[in-house]
Amino acid sequence: MRILALTLAAAFMLVGCSAKIDDYKSDSPALHLDEFFVGNIVAHGMVQDRSGKVTQRFRADIVGTWEGDQGVLDEVFYWDDGREETRVWQLTKTGPNSYEGTAGDVVGVAKGTTAGNALHWVYQLEVPFRDSTIAITLDDWMFLLDEDRLVNRTEMRKFGFRVGEITIYMERLD
Repeated sequence: MRILALTLAAAFMLVGCSAKIDDYKSDSPALHLDEFFVGNIVAHGMVQDRSGKVTQRFRADIVGTWEGDQGVLDEVFYWDDGREETRVWQLTKTGPNSYEGTAGDVVGVAKGTTAGNALHWVYQLEVPFRDSTIAITLDDWMFLLDEDRLVNRTEMRKFGFRVGEITIYMERLD
């Protein structure tokens, strides 16, 4: 019983240590998806398993367009094993600092909030697994470095357990 109490206490302490979007409200430059994701963007990234080992690398070409509060991100991924993959995000700016998005392999609706130079975005993504797919939860943080560069760090979870991480560097070309 004592071990259970100590484990629960440690878990609650760790929950209190996680970053919150408001931690970034004073940081600049301010991230507005409808401004950064316009035109041509190149991204370079890697996927790591839960031990931290890099398991995949990729480049992505992204074309972003916005009309009013509606945006489209047309993404083509080029994986290090030769695969190509596309994802088309339909984005909606739902408030001054809030966004929603859908895509063909996203389960339901992704919801995100910006503050200062950061976006916190959570959603479920269907990913290939053996001969099928499984839904994993992506806890996505984007940080605008300057008007043309952004870093994206994502923690992947399944059944509440961390199963990997994605790190992406994006640069606007226009």
